[in-house]
Amino acid sequence: MPNPPARFTFLLDPQLKQSFERLCESQDITPSQLMRQLIKGHLAAHGVRADPPAPRKRPSRRT
Repeated sequence: MPNPPARFTFLLDPQLKQSFERLCESQDITPSQLMRQLIKGHLAAHGVRADPPAPRKRPSRRT
């Protein structure tokens, strides 16, 4: 089972939030989808690779 998504919480001005949500709606995209795009683009612009999570080790089964 893959790792569950992580939550990112931050505060911003209510008018800024409302404008952002209206823009997202007009582009038929959710605010979360756009934030993921913005973060990925910012990382790529700075040459930062988002490493995939390390594979989880399965417990050994001894009988």
